[in-house]
Amino acid sequence: MRSVRIDLPADRDLIRSLRVGDEAHLYGRIVTGRDAAHKLLVEQKPDHVRDILAGTFIYHCGPVIRKEPDGSYKVTAAGPTTSIREEPYQAQVLADYGLAGAIGKGGMGEKTIKGLVATGSVYLHAVGGVASLLAKRITRVVEVRLLEELGAPEAFWVFEVQDFPALVTMDSTGASLHQQVRDRSKANFDRILAGG
Repeated sequence: MRSVRIDLPADRDLIRSLRVGDEAHLYGRIVTGRDAAHKLLVEQKPDHVRDILAGTFIYHCGPVIRKEPDGSYKVTAAGPTTSIREEPYQAQVLADYGLAGAIGKGGMGEKTIKGLVATGSVYLHAVGGVASLLAKRITRVVEVRLLEELGAPEAFWVFEVQDFPALVTMDSTGASLHQQVRDRSKANFDRILAGG
């Protein structure tokens, strides 16, 4: 395990070199996107968001945003949402938009694992329950796209982040910390049931 600084847009060789257990520290721009955003990316394939997605991470997050009197936005909470909801779409989104990967919580399934291998991408696990602390790592809201169409929780918010912390839990070799934990848990459960 190692601690790695990732400047965005990401160097593809660096992303491919990441392994399960590595600590990632993100600097640059990330973009939020949840269920409706992923569905739109797959079904409508909008070209007007390619520029904000290429080389960065899509963050499974419905941020809490406050609009300031001067018209700017302030992020007050930005915790990860459960990623498995994006499983039907994630592999295709990775392939179509040149993402370095996805950030969320709870891990993803076999389809996404295959997508990570095919695209040389990674899945980063952000800590849940600390939404206000993660918001402090967002230095500014660069822009928002499709706010009217999708609503605030589902819109594409472009955040500038500094030292945004996450853990590599699925990598481009097909390894998954989530699957490793499930396998170990099942083995322990079976051993206990067997009286061992």
